[in-house]
Amino acid sequence: MNHILQLKGKFKQRKNTNSFGPINLPKGSIVTEKHIYNLKMQLMNLETRWKNEPPLGGALISVHYKCIVAKSNRLQLLLGEKNMHPNISIRGAKFMDEMHGNDIRKKHVFTYFVSFEALRRSIEYLEKCEQVLRRCFNGQISEKDTELINCGKYNDDLMAKTTFFKVVVDANYVERFALDQATEKIKEQSIITIYKTGVKTTELLSRFGIDMINAKMIDETTLRLEPREIEILQNNASYLIAMHVNDFAEIALNDPILVGAEDIISIPEPGNEPIVGVIDTQFDESAYFHKWVQYENRLDPNITIGSEDCFHGTAVSSIIVDGPSFNPGLQDGCGRFRVRHFGVATAGRFSSFAILKMIRDIVAKNRDIKVWNLSLGSAMEIDPNFISPEGAELDRIQCEYDVIFVVAGTNKGRRNAGSVKIGAPADSLNSLVVNAVDFHGRPASYTRTGPVLSFFYKPDLCYYGGDGVEKITVCEPLGMASVCGTSFAAPWITRKMAYLIHIVGLSREVAKALIIDSAAGWNRKDTKDFTMGYGIVPIKIEDITHSQDDEIRFIMSGTIDEYETYTYNIPVPQDMNAYPFFAKATLAYFPGSNRNQGVDYTSTEMDLHFGRVIEKDGKGRIKAIDYNKQADEGIQNIYEEDVRKLYRKWDNIKHISEELKDNARARKAYPGGVWGLSIKTKERLAPKAGRGLHFGVVVTLKEMNGVNRIDDFIKLCMVRGWLVNEIDVQNQIDIYNKAEEEIVFE
Repeated sequence: MNHILQLKGKFKQRKNTNSFGPINLPKGSIVTEKHIYNLKMQLMNLETRWKNEPPLGGALISVHYKCIVAKSNRLQLLLGEKNMHPNISIRGAKFMDEMHGNDIRKKHVFTYFVSFEALRRSIEYLEKCEQVLRRCFNGQISEKDTELINCGKYNDDLMAKTTFFKVVVDANYVERFALDQATEKIKEQSIITIYKTGVKTTELLSRFGIDMINAKMIDETTLRLEPREIEILQNNASYLIAMHVNDFAEIALNDPILVGAEDIISIPEPGNEPIVGVIDTQFDESAYFHKWVQYENRLDPNITIGSEDCFHGTAVSSIIVDGPSFNPGLQDGCGRFRVRHFGVATAGRFSSFAILKMIRDIVAKNRDIKVWNLSLGSAMEIDPNFISPEGAELDRIQCEYDVIFVVAGTNKGRRNAGSVKIGAPADSLNSLVVNAVDFHGRPASYTRTGPVLSFFYKPDLCYYGGDGVEKITVCEPLGMASVCGTSFAAPWITRKMAYLIHIVGLSREVAKALIIDSAAGWNRKDTKDFTMGYGIVPIKIEDITHSQDDEIRFIMSGTIDEYETYTYNIPVPQDMNAYPFFAKATLAYFPGSNRNQGVDYTSTEMDLHFGRVIEKDGKGRIKAIDYNKQADEGIQNIYEEDVRKLYRKWDNIKHISEELKDNARARKAYPGGVWGLSIKTKERLAPKAGRGLHFGVVVTLKEMNGVNRIDDFIKLCMVRGWLVNEIDVQNQIDIYNKAEEEIVFE
């Protein structure tokens, strides 16, 4: 097998020099005077409505679009504050399904909070636009009219041309303005998120007789309310409720089958092994491996802990510490790990709010831990329009503390016959979410499905979690037990992530990309049923840290400092002036996110382009292996919904791969003989918000004829100035052990 190569060199950075050109309506579009009038009247009615409501310092307005819109097609002028882009005023986003013939089409709905001044200005813009259409365009305007205006003259007596065009384009994408209100009756203690307005949350709720203390708040807009308080809010201001989830959830567990502990005789004393964090139910300190676990009970001391409260947590930690010892078929070669175990729940129902408060504090006080296992999950399904509070908090923590969570994909109960969506916190986008398969590689009977926010691939991947008569062996308080569930698939991936980060020395971005790339192989499994993620992770760690003899696998990493980060300097070996390789690449990064943005949750998009470099019109460009043309020069008529499906726009995992074909031909080598990798960055809200964000890329080249060309590749890279490091795992282990030795000064 070949070692993985690490290419170190300098990426080039380039600012975005593309200009938007003149404002035009999209091809085939027509905006009528009647539509402008209707939008104006809707805003006027909303203005009247809000002036009769308790003052919020402005107005909440829901904008219903005609389709899923790109960032560039959101409102550009209407509902904008003075000298500010309307995006600043967005407080939430969701999808709504609507029948279109026999098809269901999704539409964007954005909720804005604007001042009355901005609302009145928008009404005046629409009124003037209506007059221009009536006087100059016979009541309607098409894309041909806008093209003619841009080439000729425009009478700006009533309205400046740029302002007129922006209003027309805004109106073209907007179906209607409205005030959406929460209609579902909430009867249990819940975590409620309200829209951010011009009034402080505690003051706003006190107006309705709801006294709020900081202990009940997760952040300035997300808080825990009792049923009585929720009823008051719904009766007086249901329009304030952006989203809600029940606070108490149930851990979906599978009943264990005890098998006795005769086979486990002893375990050596712990040494300098890496430490993994586990956040779970309690731990039984009589377990044979207890010296490997540093246990802390985070519950109130007055809560009585029984053996049943230790089953789940002890089982999870047993796999991380010593799983291969009692599961020889899953011997991964990763060795043993020490565990710092935090008990945050008992068996059964638990408070999401309480756990959210604890997790942040735990991670903040244990900065030496980089990999965390979280096998707790809700039996309730995720919402299609917003991330759960638990998932959002995990995403924020991972951005702030440079850690990664490995999260179980949650289990389906025995009574659920049909498809069931995954439960929180398995909707955390930055986390590595693991579903389970049986030992034949089929989705387990208890499998729950994605996607998240109607779009994002979750789970990320899958591993063996047992099913039917074939189960996973774990250690529980009463001895060894046979179990099944995603809770016991996730710890095996936690072991691999800890190995890659602590032993091999990879960043979390590269480690995540590498493990997803290994799961995908050349026959990815991310199908429409969203059950297996990108595929099954190989059992042996060497199958992740090495490549086949006919493959060249290399990793690259860097940070985003400008619009484009790129290199056009990757030399791929040739054979008779052609490249005899199939190619694939995986990109991983940890973007910032905003739960209040609903379905537009992630803040930064990294657009991956990888392929041969070709010169055209005196400029070099990448001929991407997935034909990605999103950022190519010129007009690209690609709809937002299509680029999300085809190129995973806004997803924080990008995996592009060519299909292996028996009759494939080597690719033509263009002059210069190099390949390129480019990452173009886009922001949803604040410009340059993602600057400094780290990324990791894994590239695999598979020789079509089975020839090992890795030596040729290494030499070519060195000639072109790359520092090539062969990742020799045994050397890395020796380095780790040496670094962890305690030095005693005499």
